[in-house]
Amino acid sequence: MEDYKFLFKVVLVGNAGVGKTCLVRRFTQGLFPPGQGATIGVDFMIKTVEVENEKVKLQIWDTAGQERFRSITQSYYRSAHALILVYDISCQPTFDCLPDWLREIEEYASNKVLRILVGNKIDREDREIPTHVGEDFAQRHGMYFLETSAKEAENVERLFMEIAAELMECYYMLRCFILRCKIYLIFKTKI
Repeated sequence: MEDYKFLFKVVLVGNAGVGKTCLVRRFTQGLFPPGQGATIGVDFMIKTVEVENEKVKLQIWDTAGQERFRSITQSYYRSAHALILVYDISCQPTFDCLPDWLREIEEYASNKVLRILVGNKIDREDREIPTHVGEDFAQRHGMYFLETSAKEAENVERLFMEIAAELMECYYMLRCFILRCKIYLIFKTKI
């Protein structure tokens, strides 16, 4: 039985063909599957990583980007700790759809979910969305931002490791806050 201290659910969303499955497979298996077919519904992989000497298990949910699977994938937002919104830097329509994805996230996910915007396929030479445009969008919507290449394995490990570290930090901050509140209440009742 695998031992771990933290279990976090990470969900990838975005249009079909932006490379969500390739990001997941690159991180969990070290593979780049050429000619990857479309995800049907939802798929998930698990990877345990070590962050600050703590074992963190990431359940990574890869959702279908096609409209016909939206009602299925929305139910996976609810219990997510982190949502990665992916677009293809070489395909403007995938960026133009980001506001629609954000509305969906705001409707179905917790308002405390960690949100990350990822511009994928930076190995491509036919870039249509400049880095600063992605950064600006992320900043306006209170999201973290990173560009990746699943094909070249650029920033993929960093993406998931930073998510794991951030989620751990949020857990410890919440725990400290709760502990401080309990101490305050105990102190206040003794006065």
